[in-house]
Amino acid sequence: MKPSEVRTIFMGSPEFALPSLRALAERGYDLRLSVTQPDRRAGRGGRMRAPAAKVEAERLGIDVFQPASFRDPDAVATLAAVEPDLIVVAAYGRILPRAVLDLPRHPVVNVHPSLLPRWRGPSPVAAAILAGDETTGVSIMELVPQMDAGPVLAARPFPIAPTDTTAALEARLAEEGAALLVETLPGWLSGELRAVPQDEASVTVCPLLEKAHGHLGVAMTAREAERAVRAYDPWPGAFVTYQGDRLAIWRASLADAGDGLVPGAITLVAGKPAVAFREGALVLDEVQRSGSRRVSGEAFVNGERGRLAGSVGLA
Repeated sequence: MKPSEVRTIFMGSPEFALPSLRALAERGYDLRLSVTQPDRRAGRGGRMRAPAAKVEAERLGIDVFQPASFRDPDAVATLAAVEPDLIVVAAYGRILPRAVLDLPRHPVVNVHPSLLPRWRGPSPVAAAILAGDETTGVSIMELVPQMDAGPVLAARPFPIAPTDTTAALEARLAEEGAALLVETLPGWLSGELRAVPQDEASVTVCPLLEKAHGHLGVAMTAREAERAVRAYDPWPGAFVTYQGDRLAIWRASLADAGDGLVPGAITLVAGKPAVAFREGALVLDEVQRSGSRRVSGEAFVNGERGRLAGSVGLA
């Protein structure tokens, strides 16, 4: 079956979805509908903001549908009216009910940024960085009602650089996932390629990230804290409390804490503030106080006129 003969619905919302949407369009799939989350208020002004995938779909001339919920039978009926052969999902943001999964001729396909069964769940890129994994990857899988538990059509490993943030790594994985998606679909649609069940004994699961996750903890080693800074960029942002205020940490590096410093104690390393943790110190290379702009660690020390508080608050 030629791509132009495959009636396709795409479902995705954030930036991660864009490479897959573009790849399907470039390969000539008959994209009948792009389904995204509803527009939401964002920023200090509370202005309505469209999901990135909506903006891209409109640029490509694809009809957009933004249901509030698939509990509404009319929303499911809108998808059914397309009579889809294929539904492709890339970071749509909601678990799809059986009524949607049963619509297309072929099982629903998902682009997932990890090497399943490692890191099922909503934050696989951050989880891989937090765990100190040296390799992650992308998986093309069939969707089932259980989160990320479906059989895998194809997977491709990808290295994690020592300086990778979630934002940087996720952007590269989005491109890798899109390339693997369009390489895999022809063989799968023709029946030549079979999906392989996941090894349930090897499953790891990651949680939905919340603001509180960003608060660096007293039990962390310095290396764990450094990984947290990278893993929580851009969301929820790593932070400590300083003089009763939130101090976000956007870039950090490791150093020797010296002797006798308890976790949370502040010292200076090469003119920058450094926070003691177990097994070392976290040098704060770029920070941001609430309501202020990001500044270098040196600029922060200068703003304090060298008189740093004795410690920060850790979770």
